[in-house]
Amino acid sequence: MGIVKRFEVNALFFVGLALLSCGAKGARRGLVNNVATVFDVTKHGAIADAQTDCAMTWNAACAATGSVTVLIPPGKYLTGEVYFQGPCTSSITVEMQGTILAQTDLSMFEDNQWFSIENNDGLIIKGGGTFNGQGEKSWQHDACGGKASCNNLLTPSLVFSNVSNSILQDITSVNSKGFHMKINYCHNFTAHNINIIAPGDSPNTDGIHISDSDLITIADSTIGTGDDCISVGEGSTNVAISGITCGPGHGISIGSLGLRQDDADVKGVTVTNCTLTNTTNGARIKTWHGSTPIQASGIVYDNIVMNNVRSPIFIDQNYGSKQKQGSSSVKISDVHFKNIRGTTVTNEAVALYCSATAPCEGIELVDIDLTFIGVTSKIALPYSGACQNVKPTFVGKQNPSPCTL
Repeated sequence: MGIVKRFEVNALFFVGLALLSCGAKGARRGLVNNVATVFDVTKHGAIADAQTDCAMTWNAACAATGSVTVLIPPGKYLTGEVYFQGPCTSSITVEMQGTILAQTDLSMFEDNQWFSIENNDGLIIKGGGTFNGQGEKSWQHDACGGKASCNNLLTPSLVFSNVSNSILQDITSVNSKGFHMKINYCHNFTAHNINIIAPGDSPNTDGIHISDSDLITIADSTIGTGDDCISVGEGSTNVAISGITCGPGHGISIGSLGLRQDDADVKGVTVTNCTLTNTTNGARIKTWHGSTPIQASGIVYDNIVMNNVRSPIFIDQNYGSKQKQGSSSVKISDVHFKNIRGTTVTNEAVALYCSATAPCEGIELVDIDLTFIGVTSKIALPYSGACQNVKPTFVGKQNPSPCTL
C-alpha cells in the first residue's frame, strides 16, 4: 500500500493532480476550463477494489472555473487522510455515490482526522454514498477509558472547518473511529437526511459535534452511536436541530461546556420534533465542574418523544466532578423543556442539578409526561423530579411531580 500524502491547495496555481489517485504513480493531468466540468475520479486513476490505497486530492476541481462536480461512482475506495482545502475558484458539488473506506492502520492518520474539509464556501456533498471509518478494527485501542476529558480520542471521520453556505445531504457515516462529524468555525451550514451508524458500546463515537459555529441546521436524520447523537459545544449560536431519530447513544446534548479558558457562550439552540430510544440521556445540558465563567442561554427542547430513556431531562453542572475541583461557573438561563413525553427507566426522570456558584435562572417545564417503566432498586423509591440551585417554573401537566428545593 502506498503512503497517503497531503497535497496543499492554492487556488492561484493549478496543479493537475488526479482527484482520486491510487499511489504516487496514479496522478494524471486534469482539464480546467470555463464551462461545466465533471471530474470522475475513476477516470483519474481511482480503483474501486476496496484494497488499493487511494489519496483523494482536490487541486484540479478547486482551481476549475464554472460549474464543477466531483463524481465518485459506485464502488469501494480505500484511503487514509484526505484534505479538501480551499478557498476554491468556484463552488463545488461532490456527488458521492460510492463507499469510501478508511485505512485501519492508525499510524496513517498523522493529523488525527480522516476527511478534513477546510475553507470552503458553497460546498455541496450529496449522492447517497457512505463513509466507512472501519472503527470496529480500532476501538480496542481507545485510550480514554470512559473519561469525560481525554486528549487521546481516536480519529474523527469528517471535520468541517471554516466552511460557509454549504450543504451535506443524503450521506451515511458508518463506524467512525472517533467522532463521525465535527463542525468547527462554520457559518450557515446545513446537514440533512444523514444516516449515522455505530454500536452503542463504541467509544466516543459522537454523531455530530458543533462548536464555535453560527447558523447551523441539522434535520431529518437518523443517528445511533456510542456517545451523544448530537452535541452542541462552546461558541455555538443559532443552532436548529429537528426531525432527529436518536438511539442508541447519549442523547442530544448542549455541552459539555466550560472545560477550556477560551470557551465562548452558547446562545440560541432549538431542538424540536425528535425521538430518542434506548438512550442514556435525552434532553441534556452538561457543564464542567470547576469551569470557566461563560453563559448558555436561549435553549429550547420542544416536542420530544422519549422511549425507554434513562435520564430524559437532565441539567448536569457537576460534569467531570471526579476530575476537576470547584463548582461550575457556567450560567444557564432561559431554558424551556416543552411537550416532552414517553417512557423512562429511571425514577428520577427530571433532574435539574444546577451550580451553587451560578444557579440556573429562567428554567421552564411545560407539559411533561414521562411514565416510569423501569426497576432501579429492590427498595421501592418514589418516582419524582429532582432540583438543586434552581427555581423552575412549571406549566401544564407534570409527570413526574415537580421537584422542590
